[in-house]
Amino acid sequence: MTTRIAIIGGGTGGLCLAQGLRKAGIDVSVHERSRTRTERLQGYRVHINPHGAAALHECLPLELWQRFLDTTGTTSGPFSFVTERLRDLMVIDAELTSSPDPASDHHSVSRISLHQVLSDGLEGVLHHGKEFVGYRREGEVVVCEFADGTTVEADLVIGADGANSRVRKQFLPEAERVDTGIVAIAGKHPLTEETRKRLPARLTDGPSMVMPRTGAGLFTAPHELAGASSVNDETADYDPVLFDNTSSYVMWAYAADDRRYPGNLSSLDGAGLRALVLDLIDGWDPAFKELVAGSPEEAVSRLPIFTSKPVGPWPTSNVTLLGDAIHSMTPFRGIGANTALRDARLLCRNLVEARKTGAVRSAVADYEQRMRDYGFAAVRDSERSARQFVSENRAGRTMARGMFRFFQAVPPLKRKVFSDHGDS
Repeated sequence: MTTRIAIIGGGTGGLCLAQGLRKAGIDVSVHERSRTRTERLQGYRVHINPHGAAALHECLPLELWQRFLDTTGTTSGPFSFVTERLRDLMVIDAELTSSPDPASDHHSVSRISLHQVLSDGLEGVLHHGKEFVGYRREGEVVVCEFADGTTVEADLVIGADGANSRVRKQFLPEAERVDTGIVAIAGKHPLTEETRKRLPARLTDGPSMVMPRTGAGLFTAPHELAGASSVNDETADYDPVLFDNTSSYVMWAYAADDRRYPGNLSSLDGAGLRALVLDLIDGWDPAFKELVAGSPEEAVSRLPIFTSKPVGPWPTSNVTLLGDAIHSMTPFRGIGANTALRDARLLCRNLVEARKTGAVRSAVADYEQRMRDYGFAAVRDSERSARQFVSENRAGRTMARGMFRFFQAVPPLKRKVFSDHGDS
């Protein structure tokens, strides 16, 4: 019997799963609330680690995998931990984290470009303008209902509709998402021949984690393109700075506990947020002020940080969850998208195998058990990193800075500890 699978949400994990299922010849449909492919484009880079790369390689058709590789950034510099005065604490050379096999390597890609790759070739599968409002069960069939009055019947529904998942709210109402009390302000500094002269190589060659003595942190990462990768579909109205994926840039994100910010933070526009960060990093190395000041106000935004709370096992049924819909995490380890891709790969494998045996429910149960283990472990690791990133504990921060300096001074130990950096 043919199993009809409906995926609610056309984000990274849902689209990757759809690509894998379609490649295997399984009946799948994706229902996305956005009316067009460009309505909810996100303009910052995303780091794809070996888990994410393996999932994309396995799920995408060969031509789309190659297209993904063609749109990734070319920056291959070291990952650096530095002080606010731009002094090295520890430098992790690219050789420690890179692989000759692209399917097990790290990549930098524009979220826009990644979404375009994942959406390509899904004509007749990806349906836009489908705002999910709820589902009901009719025997063994799940009927999904949308705001436009339409419905779709499925034998298995997968909620991949992001951190504010409506599928989760109905299916697992006890699964909560909470405010961490941390707020990030992020921006993009264009990388041109002229701006490159004003920034030190440490900020343009590779990612950097800036660790001041207490209370806040700054992450920077270049995304450098060797060739153009353009928004190639119905690009009607989008901001030419924030949503441009044809130009190189350095992304930065300043984060602190919300008590360090003024009470009017939520009312500030891009220019106001930029001015605030410049004030907060007063006394840092001038390069950081250049980075922030040179970012167009349209590319600066406020990002409150939320995280999910782990939930225990639930009875397996013909509804399940994927990615941020179940294990939403902070961005401080750069593993949220990769964990969603890991979900997609695992669930796709299980469902393809279940086609031979007919044991779809068992395939979903195995996926849920394994996903809970690694997914909520990633949530915990990510929140711990977030707390450390904004810690007001001066003694703890001093100890961490000293530890990084120690690792830098003992290369064999650094290689042993950080050989899997970013592959969490």
